[in-house]
Amino acid sequence: MTTSQIIRLGFIVALWLVLCFLLLTRASRIDFYVIFTIVASGIIIFVPLYKKYKRTKD
Repeated sequence: MTTSQIIRLGFIVALWLVLCFLLLTRASRIDFYVIFTIVASGIIIFVPLYKKYKRTKD
């Protein structure tokens, strides 16, 4: 990974963490739906990025 890719990935992770923090602090109660939303958003965001940056070059 190049430096620009690491910085880009860092910004995406930081933004996701901030949004998760806002979701957790503003929720009236933390239940299954809130946890499911956080896990689902993590999968939607980070699985494609993992596949993009960690694939082997043939």
